[in-house]
Amino acid sequence: MSFCCGASMIGTKGTLRHIGTHIHNVPLLFCPVCHRVEVHYMVESEYEILAEYAHGDHAPEVDFQDYVEDKSSEGLYENCVNVESEEPADVVMNQIDMALDLLSVAKQLKDEEWEKQLKKRLTALNERRNKMRKKAFSAGTPK
Repeated sequence: MSFCCGASMIGTKGTLRHIGTHIHNVPLLFCPVCHRVEVHYMVESEYEILAEYAHGDHAPEVDFQDYVEDKSSEGLYENCVNVESEEPADVVMNQIDMALDLLSVAKQLKDEEWEKQLKKRLTALNERRNKMRKKAFSAGTPK
């Protein structure tokens, strides 16, 4: 699993900008807590090579899938707890459940620093959940 600030990262595809070139459909990992984005480690070297060639050719945009041998999305994201195609509320609840489980372990280990980090993460995830609930309620679909 890929982690950031202790939360498991979500597998997705997106567009990154490398100098003046936009590279579309790049396999990414996204942190739902701090919003950090990174290129999936299994395609990082391919991304860097493509980015350098595209920049050297002054290409304004390229599609990662057109230039890099297709790596199965399942294979790329099989170690991710969640993927972007899942229901956002389910992703947040899964992240909260995992953080609560880890908090229990941190308390058993009496690791105060880890507890502090987990509580901060839980606060951020709870705020996200509350915003999603408020948005769903105002849209007329209470959850």
